[in-house]
Amino acid sequence: MKLKLSSLALLLVVITSSAFIAPVLKPVTYKVDVEKSTLTWVAKKVTGGHNGSINLQSGNLQFEGKKLAGGNFTINMATIKDADKSEKLEGHLKADDFFGVDKFATSSFVIKKVAAGSGNQVNVTGDLTIKGITNSITFPAAVVWNADGTVTATADKVVVDRTKFGIKFRSKGMFPDIGDKMIYDDFELSIKLIAKK
Repeated sequence: MKLKLSSLALLLVVITSSAFIAPVLKPVTYKVDVEKSTLTWVAKKVTGGHNGSINLQSGNLQFEGKKLAGGNFTINMATIKDADKSEKLEGHLKADDFFGVDKFATSSFVIKKVAAGSGNQVNVTGDLTIKGITNSITFPAAVVWNADGTVTATADKVVVDRTKFGIKFRSKGMFPDIGDKMIYDDFELSIKLIAKK
């Protein structure tokens, strides 16, 4: 009898405790609208610089409630464009000196960690893969929920060191005597993802 009462008491404790455990939210996936989303780039050299755009191929963002929890996107490297419409520059960027598009048709980013910031700001850490080489990067982003049920995630200044991805063309770090033909190792990406459920 004592054993039955003890078992019953233990069962009540387990049931009561379970009632106060917060429910685990299952992440909800929002698909990135590649037509409305944008990815732009800026690269600088001693004598000036260039900027342009690249198209996204696919992507998704995962949310737990209103909190960004994960996601990824794929970039179609064959779509890289120069804002000044220089076919020569676009061809060079697609060549092996830079992104080697014939062999590496896509680049990608996978979110590994999201840390809360102030307001709608978060710090995103993830794996960026360019030319088959993966490195971890961290950057600030803003997440805004729109009236139409979509969500916009924006990162205005994602700094990427190209040499970490094997892109060494005219890098001063690799070629110290290059003089004014140097191209800076860092380039910047500006990312705007619009996603819907």
